[in-house]
Formats: sequence, C-alpha cells, structure tokens
Amino acid sequence: MSEHETSSESLGEPTRRDFLYLATGMAGVVGAAAAAWPFIDQMRPDASTLALASIEVDVSSLEPGMSLTVKWRGKPVFVRNRTDKEVEEANAVALADLKDPIARNANLPADAGATDIDRSAGEGKENWIVMIGSCTHLGCVPLGQAGDFGGWFCPCHGSHYDTAGRIRKGPAPENLAVPTFAFVSDNVIKIG
Repeated sequence: MSEHETSSESLGEPTRRDFLYLATGMAGVVGAAAAAWPFIDQMRPDASTLALASIEVDVSSLEPGMSLTVKWRGKPVFVRNRTDKEVEEANAVALADLKDPIARNANLPADAGATDIDRSAGEGKENWIVMIGSCTHLGCVPLGQAGDFGGWFCPCHGSHYDTAGRIRKGPAPENLAVPTFAFVSDNVIKIG
C-alpha cells in the first residue's frame, strides 16, 4: 500500500470521492435533459394538426345515390350512400374476378378479402362506403359514378373502379384504400 492510499481504496470499496463523481454526473444528466426538453417539446404537432388527425362528417343529407367528398389529412375522402342496386351489383362480383382481392380496409385485418361487406361500413350499413379518393396508380382523383362499372373512373390513365371502390380495369394495382372510420351516431361518421 502506498503512503497516500487508504485501506478502503486498495480494497476497491466506494469512497466519498466516488460518490461525489457519481452525484455530479447524475446532476449533469438531469440538467442536460431539462435544457433539451423545450427543443424536443417544440417538435410535437400543434393543436390544429392534431385536429386534422380525425374529422367528423355529418351524412344526414346524403340520400341513397349521393356522394360527398371531404378533405382529411390533405387527401380527398369519398363518402357515398349507395343505392340498393349498387350494393347488389357489388355483392354479385366474385373475388376471383377482381384484380386486387384484398379489402385494403384499415378497419379490418390486412388479409381481409375484398368482398363488398368488407369494403363497406359493415353489417347493417352496407350502403355506406368511405374511401380515400386517390387513384392507386399515380394518385389522381377519380370521378364518381363513372367508368365501365358505375363506380369511379380515373381519366388520367383509365383506371375503372366498381361501386365498392375495387379496381376492375386499367393500370391501378390496388383497390381504393378505406381509412379508419366509424359511425359515432346514425348521421355522423368519424374518419381517423
């Protein structure tokens, strides 16, 4: 043992100096975190951005056969109250006849089939369909109640969607996407 070394230092036991180093280091970490917090906090989205995360749409004025386009997260969203005939036509299509057999419905498992019920608002509300209005080919906005299948038609490159928003003809690779949505009352749909 050297003349300046104590018995506790030679045995590897903590000393008062070790405690002071540790306490000073922890104080530095806490101080750095406190100084960094305002910079981190400013990166959170503001209230107006969070308000756009979900919207409520009043559909009380939409009679069967009528549509409404709303803006959600900077994208057009088609809301349609389909007629009984449109629902029947969509139900009559076999999954094997579809270009994209996946529902693409954010409310269902990713592997759900593109049946009409899985593309619509569900049991008891089969007439309602809510879809992001961007063609899955290059993002153009399709025209409603147009095309070879009476659903939507993208005039930019000729993609045809049926009354359930499923791609039936043209270059688009996927069905129109169905966002997360739910009826919060008989006349109000919450999207997002």
